[in-house]
Amino acid sequence: MKKPFSWDHHSDQPYQLTDRAFKKAMRRKELGSLVCTLLSTLLIAPFALLIQTFLPKRKISTKHFFGMSIDLEREPEQTRSLIDELDVDTLLVRFKLWEMGRLDTILASLRQYRQKKIILNIMQDREHIADLQLLKDDLSTIFEAFGPYVTSFQIGTTINRAKWGFFSVHEYLRFFQIAYRLKREKFHGLTLLGPSVIDFEYHFTIHALFNFFQLKYDGVSALLYVDRRGAPEQTQMGYDLISKIDLLDALTFLSPKSRRKVYITETNWPISDTAPYAPTSEHECVDEESYADFMVRYCLLAFASQKVDAVYWHQLIAPGYGLIDSRQGLRKRSAFYAFKTMLNALGDMELVSFSHQHGRYTLKAENRTQKTTALWSMDLQTIDYHTPQLYTDRDGQRHQTQRLEIGPSPIYFIEER
Repeated sequence: MKKPFSWDHHSDQPYQLTDRAFKKAMRRKELGSLVCTLLSTLLIAPFALLIQTFLPKRKISTKHFFGMSIDLEREPEQTRSLIDELDVDTLLVRFKLWEMGRLDTILASLRQYRQKKIILNIMQDREHIADLQLLKDDLSTIFEAFGPYVTSFQIGTTINRAKWGFFSVHEYLRFFQIAYRLKREKFHGLTLLGPSVIDFEYHFTIHALFNFFQLKYDGVSALLYVDRRGAPEQTQMGYDLISKIDLLDALTFLSPKSRRKVYITETNWPISDTAPYAPTSEHECVDEESYADFMVRYCLLAFASQKVDAVYWHQLIAPGYGLIDSRQGLRKRSAFYAFKTMLNALGDMELVSFSHQHGRYTLKAENRTQKTTALWSMDLQTIDYHTPQLYTDRDGQRHQTQRLEIGPSPIYFIEER
């Protein structure tokens, strides 16, 4: 990255732009696009709001649903071992366009995961946004090199934050259009995802999905964070996580620019007392136990919606928000065992039912050999049984009891068929 942009290696994101005059000038230059964002939202949003609760669910299994984001150059040997221990086969890998000189090194590392289902997240810098010929040349190189090993390419990320380089949706559309044209001309088998709007800011998503540019998304990627609202069940403007997903699904259904596929390619909660590694202020941070609870429940709720094709936990090793704290060696947080337990309990299953009654959430799924029921509650609830019941807690420990206490940590009843 070149000034005024700079990368924060602690939180794995760009620093905030401090040059206010530069930001103001760039936004003034893109005023026409900002007007289009407003007008498209006013036109499309009412239709999406009207149909979102009436659209049928899709049939989505957990086979490739629970994904993990990894950094190939951060503790590479340990990362491979941890991925094997988790037994996760759905991965997301970042590639920085400003590090084209490291392509061969990153490709060599990625080849070790050739049996996995991988999304390559191509992250932009201002140079590639401004110079579309440079973008075309480098994307062609990336597609040629990574194509044999990667399932999908996420083109750009976090397009609604100026520190990431984009100052309007039109800039992003011109950026994505280069990738789309390359696909049409040379790389016909590629799967291209976009537009990667972060947070519940769907006015940017609407503009990216409803426009006159010649392009098409093979799936819609979203960085659907809800961390600023606390628990994933909390609401924002009346929308909890599932209703936010319903609205996003309605937009993909209406859009002539996208297939009806949704990938949540990044989500997490920042962890307390990890500054400067936490990506937000301490005010939004949660303790490690809440982090594990929230993330598992987020994944379960997204699966219950049956409108999301995959959710990627961001990420494996990161002191401020990961399953592994790497500040002093590699320490597995409880979230590591929670993710592993969720995969074991719900791997390769289809949803049977999901309900929310009296504050209790119940998700049932099954496959040919196993039935799993996941339970949790926002407050503590007690259920008395006539006979002892065997269940698995959030972190994989097995228990037997006649008086079951259900709380914020999901538990699993696993029955062999």
